[in-house]
Amino acid sequence: MIAGHATTEGTARYRGRFASLPAEHFRALQGARASTLGLGTYLGREDAVTDSLYQKAVERALERGVNVIDAAINYRHQRSERAVGAALAAAIGREALQRDEVLITSKGGYLPFDGAVPADPREYFVTTYVRSGLIQPGDIVGSHCMTPRFLRDQLDRSRANLGLQTIDVYYLHNPETQLDEVSPPKFIERVRAAFAALEEAAAEGKLRLYGAATWNGFRVDPGASGYLSLPELVQLAREVGGPDHRFRVIQLPYNLAMPEAFTRANQKLDGSFFSVLEVARHLGVYVMASASVMQGQLTQKLPSELAALLPGLDTDAQRAIQFVRSTPGIGTALVGMKSVAHVEDNAGVARVPPLGGDQIKRLFSEA
Repeated sequence: MIAGHATTEGTARYRGRFASLPAEHFRALQGARASTLGLGTYLGREDAVTDSLYQKAVERALERGVNVIDAAINYRHQRSERAVGAALAAAIGREALQRDEVLITSKGGYLPFDGAVPADPREYFVTTYVRSGLIQPGDIVGSHCMTPRFLRDQLDRSRANLGLQTIDVYYLHNPETQLDEVSPPKFIERVRAAFAALEEAAAEGKLRLYGAATWNGFRVDPGASGYLSLPELVQLAREVGGPDHRFRVIQLPYNLAMPEAFTRANQKLDGSFFSVLEVARHLGVYVMASASVMQGQLTQKLPSELAALLPGLDTDAQRAIQFVRSTPGIGTALVGMKSVAHVEDNAGVARVPPLGGDQIKRLFSEA
């Protein structure tokens, strides 16, 4: 496996190769510099053709100033991680890239298939995860589990898929799923145990940072099903990892049609309510936005007024990404890209500096 992880020196070296891009295209993430555009690998068929498309897209993204690549073990039944791993190995092998220049993120929590859906999915889960002793039936909520033993196994599988000794950011994937069946006190107990396991893995050099990748957890109101408190999660990390804990990144959906992370004051901090982006900034947590173009739905037919409010861009896809990467508190806008053509189009946003916070607020007021 390839040794190392993203570093201050390495990502500065990478950034230096793109001197023509605005400096604001790269942002600080615990010492490293992360591009404001990242490549996601969620969608696509589970076949060799799509594997090849993703591999070529990742390689091209790395050549276009995009050094954040996002995956998960359950994406395309582990094939996305393997495609990312192949792309990294190829780029590093031809000396176009060094390991310390790129941030690779992945996720664990869902019980994944391996390569394809088996003939009997239930039997596969029972044989692979329960009969093997990896998890107990009571640990599973739907197809989700976050016990320490399971997470350690998934982390090691992801490392093998990616061909990396160290994953830069490893997320607990949609932990709010557990709240469908587990009481809040039991949920907190499970999260604390998961965080302790991830802190141990970080100490062993298997990951650098960890966090939570969510869908609803940070967007809904307090009291709603699946609500997550970011201050509470950070406190749990402090309890198990001390002041130098590694819970430093979250991922959540944010786009023109789903602006709650910026507009909804649903996180309580010091007796008052703020948006999750404001609280994350206060707590020193980097935010990566998923679904930046809402799985392609925001790449065309946007209101014509947006062209004036988001100037200097050529396509609606670029405008949608610019909105996300310009929102105060968002570090990186993740976009699923499984073709070189999409990479070429979307990477064009990097040539334009992100807008200021006042301009984004104006966009909301004029929408």
